Amino acid sequence: MIAVPRPLPAVRALNAVLGLLPQRPLAPAELIARARTDTGLDDFGPEGPYEEALAALCRSLEEEAALTPLGRVLARRMLLGALAHQLQLQDWIARHPDILATGITRPVVIVGMPRTGTSILHELLALDPSNRCPVSWEVAHPFPPPETATRGSDARIARHARELRISEALMPGVQNLHRMGSTLPQECVAITADVFVSMQYNTVFRLPSYTKWLLQEADHERAYRYHRRMLQYLQWRHRGERWVLKSPAHLWTLESLLAVYPDARLVQTHRDPLRIVSSLASMLPTMRSAYARTPDPQEVAREWSGNCASALDASVASRRGGTIDPSQVFDLQFRDFMRDPVGEVRRLYAWLGIAFTADFEAAIQRYLAENPASKHGGHRHAFADTGLDAAAERCRVADYQAFFNVASES
Repeated sequence: MIAVPRPLPAVRALNAVLGLLPQRPLAPAELIARARTDTGLDDFGPEGPYEEALAALCRSLEEEAALTPLGRVLARRMLLGALAHQLQLQDWIARHPDILATGITRPVVIVGMPRTGTSILHELLALDPSNRCPVSWEVAHPFPPPETATRGSDARIARHARELRISEALMPGVQNLHRMGSTLPQECVAITADVFVSMQYNTVFRLPSYTKWLLQEADHERAYRYHRRMLQYLQWRHRGERWVLKSPAHLWTLESLLAVYPDARLVQTHRDPLRIVSSLASMLPTMRSAYARTPDPQEVAREWSGNCASALDASVASRRGGTIDPSQVFDLQFRDFMRDPVGEVRRLYAWLGIAFTADFEAAIQRYLAENPASKHGGHRHAFADTGLDAAAERCRVADYQAFFNVASES
C-alpha cells in the first residue's frame, strides 16, 4: 500500500488558521493586475500574459485540485511569480535588446520520461564546464541576470536553498524520491511554467481538465518561444559552449520543440513503463500533499498511466512519421546507464562529437561516489500497489517496448 505522508503538525496548524480566513479566488484578471502593481511593470512581452493558459489552469485549480488553505496561498504565489517573471523578462529585453542577438546553437535536450535516469544524467552532464545548464536558483530567481564572476557566490543560491528546505518540510520524505538543490540543474518545465503551459503544474496538483487542455489544445510552440527568450537572457552574461536541457514533458511536444530549436540534439532515455508508473504513483502523492487534501495514489497511477502511454506513443509516432530524423536522437537504455554511467556518457559524447576528457570522467566518478541512489534513504515502490492490472498495462505499452527494445523489469 502506498502511504501518503501526513503533514507536519505545524503545517496542519497553519491550515487550520488559514481556513478561518476568507479564501481568495484564483481569478486571472485580478492576478494579472496584481502582478503589474507588484512589479511596477506593464508589458508582458510580445505574446503575454498567456491569458488562455492562465484561465485553464486557474479553473482547474479551483474546481479539481482540492486545495488546502495553505495550498491555495502557495498556488497564488506560484501564479503571481510566473506573471512577474514575464514582466521582468520583457523589461530587461526592452532595455537591452542585444539579449535577443545571442544565439542558441545545437542544444542537447534530454527527453526521457520521469524516473528513467534523466535527472542524474542531467546532473552528470552539468559537471562538464563546457555545458550550460539552467540551474534551480537562477530559474527561480532570474533577475538580475546571472553573471560568470558571481556564478558560485550569488546570494540567490542561499535564498533558494532556504526555500527548498521549506518545500521539504511541506513534503516530508520528498528527498527520498527526488533530489532537490539550489545548484542542481533545473527542468524546462520550470521555465514554461512562467507562461502556464507546463507539466510542472499537473505533477504537483490534481488537474484533470488542465492536463487535457495542455495535451490537446495548448500552443506549445508559443511556450517554447518564451523558453528560448529566457535562455537567451540567462546566457547573456554567463555563456557556455552549448545548452544542455531536460524535461520529460518534451516527449508530448517534440514537433513544437523542434520548430523553435530545429538543430537540437535529443537524448531519449528508456525504461520499463510499468516501473515509471509505479514510481510516479509513489512520488507524486508526496509532492501533492503540500497543497491538497488526501491525494489518492491509485488515482495518480491511473492518471499517469494514461499520460505516460500517450507520451511513449507520441515518441514512437515521431520516429515512424519522420518528425525526428534518426540522426538527431540518441537512445539510452536505463538498465545500461545504471550499470555503466561513465561508459554511457562516454558513448553519448562520441555521438555528439564532443571530447570526453579525463577531468570530466574523474568528476563523474567523484559525483557518483558522493551521491549514491541511497543517499537519502532510497525510493522503494511496487507496481502491485498502483491498483492497475499489470497485463493490461503491459499490453498498452507493448508497441513502445517493441519499437525501442525496452526490457520489462521484474
